Amino acid sequence: MDNQKRCDGVTRRDIIRIGGLSTLGLGLGNYFRLQRAVAGEPSPAARAKSCILIWLDGGPSHLETFDPKPDAPVEVRGPFETIATTVAGVRLSECLEKTAGLMDKFAIVRSMNSPLGEHNFGTHYLMTGYQPTPALEYPTYGATLAQVRTRSGVLPPHIAVPEFSRVLSGNGYLPSVTKPFSVGGNPENPQFKVRDLDFYHGLDLTRLDQRRKIVNAFDRFSRGKDASAKTGSDPDLEQAYDLLASPSAKDAFKLSDEPESVRNRYGRNGGKSIGQSCLLARRLVERGVPFVTVNSSGWDTHQNIVQLKQRYPTDRNAHLPALDRAFSALILDLSERGMLDDTLVCVMGEFGRTPKINSAGGRDHWPNVFSVALAGGGIAGGQVIGSSDSLGELPSDHPITPSDLAATIYTLLGVAPKHELHTRDGRPVRVAPDGAKVISELLV
Repeated sequence: MDNQKRCDGVTRRDIIRIGGLSTLGLGLGNYFRLQRAVAGEPSPAARAKSCILIWLDGGPSHLETFDPKPDAPVEVRGPFETIATTVAGVRLSECLEKTAGLMDKFAIVRSMNSPLGEHNFGTHYLMTGYQPTPALEYPTYGATLAQVRTRSGVLPPHIAVPEFSRVLSGNGYLPSVTKPFSVGGNPENPQFKVRDLDFYHGLDLTRLDQRRKIVNAFDRFSRGKDASAKTGSDPDLEQAYDLLASPSAKDAFKLSDEPESVRNRYGRNGGKSIGQSCLLARRLVERGVPFVTVNSSGWDTHQNIVQLKQRYPTDRNAHLPALDRAFSALILDLSERGMLDDTLVCVMGEFGRTPKINSAGGRDHWPNVFSVALAGGGIAGGQVIGSSDSLGELPSDHPITPSDLAATIYTLLGVAPKHELHTRDGRPVRVAPDGAKVISELLV
């Protein structure tokens, strides 16, 4: 099968032509080769130019974050107190102190509802708007945006910091070029740098330029033998070269260029810091990247839910304080830079947690009601949409599905929910399911 295509549509000759450009090898060449073939036209009237999705992997407890129940029995309300926000009558977990002070800048949906309480299924539903089916994996928001918008600039249009979800490909039925580019590494690390943006061992810019010229000369020779072939150099190879050779592309990932005061504001808590990941996301959307997913793991709290606040007595860097610093810093930073109005920020996970604390002091999976938070990009802040009942067990009004959320996110990004994409065999599929309703109260 020397010259036959693989299932991703790449031939062995493609691999030879691009392989060795960088440590990414096939990745960059494949990425740019497919990009031109699948680029769609952007939809009009986008309120948001870009989106940052803060994904709380594992299922964050709504009762310990955006929907506390201070008047419920202790086994329901849990170990944390609540705190007032800048919006009268709205309270959040005591651990979200900085976030509470910015309630006028974001909105909460407290009546999210799903039947899927398993991680893989819940992740698929929340990240795509479609309930999973054995017949088809649907594309995530970032992949859809990479497909329908005309690509501009050198940076990939769909980036994950530091990694994308392990349970989804990201692109679903769309071409592999729409997959998220995972930066890898640890943004907290002083030596942090993005894999695949360094030259392969033994290559430098001069040798890379020579290789590009050789490949283009080879292509011109091939086209000379084929009168039907197009003329000109390979634009995909040119783009791969541009990314590897572009100082501005590499500079986008240089967190060391940020003042220490800014880095500290986002939070520097060791591990794979959500704070520094959010800061990197801001740098990327500032440079025109349409969609960035910040992946924060460790929210699957079946035991000892107190660890969300403190993992040990003197710990100030557990999940909730880190989220509080990161989310609040991102909102303020975007606002101060004049970017919040056209940058949509979403905070969510695959489901919520059980209303009652279990025997291990934690909470189990609970998709029947949970919360998401949204800011910027056409969101009307300072409000709560929907509510759960007194125990945080079920929606008490205005139940909202992940499909409705998807229709809303796509609308804010300028993609009509009824816009159709196509599977590899040509079948048309709407970006949001038929019947999904835009949450009109959220929109400015």
